[in-house]
Amino acid sequence: MNFLADIRLTTGRLELIAATPEMVRAEIEDRPRFSRLLGARVPEKWPPPLNDEESMRFALRYLEAHPRAPGWMQWYFILRGDGAGGRVAIGNGGFKGNPTPDGMVEVGYSVLEEYQKVGLGTEAVQALLSWAFGHPEVTRVTAETFPDLTPSIRVLKKTGFVLIGKGSEERTIRFELPRTAYERR
Repeated sequence: MNFLADIRLTTGRLELIAATPEMVRAEIEDRPRFSRLLGARVPEKWPPPLNDEESMRFALRYLEAHPRAPGWMQWYFILRGDGAGGRVAIGNGGFKGNPTPDGMVEVGYSVLEEYQKVGLGTEAVQALLSWAFGHPEVTRVTAETFPDLTPSIRVLKKTGFVLIGKGSEERTIRFELPRTAYERR
């Protein structure tokens, strides 16, 4: 049974679609099929920055190994109207797996350059945070980025994250948003 069959979040301008193994396989191997599965145009410049076949295969392995963990991996960000009236894939993001035993999840996100700096990344992250904190076991959300990725840091700050120190990978920095701070916003 596929528990990821149709989980979607809707914001003012976006629809976020939780990835299924079928979607990720199509993303890697068959762009026209991927576009049909999303119900959206997939730009030539896909995938978004810092995404590659290795990250797609990581998501695919996780989704196949955890079929009962809907939404705790990849989500696709679809702009519901791109000026020409059609739907277009503008980015992706999600979590690096199920909440840890102490309730932590790590969020990540990426938006195609042509759709950056207009609040779409912030809108997508807000939707992901709402979804995550809608699960009572989630006590905090973390995120890591590079110190020179100013737009990414701006998204984190706008959504309530605070810098807490060095990240887990070389040259990264780590941010955190505890549930208590999220609920006060």
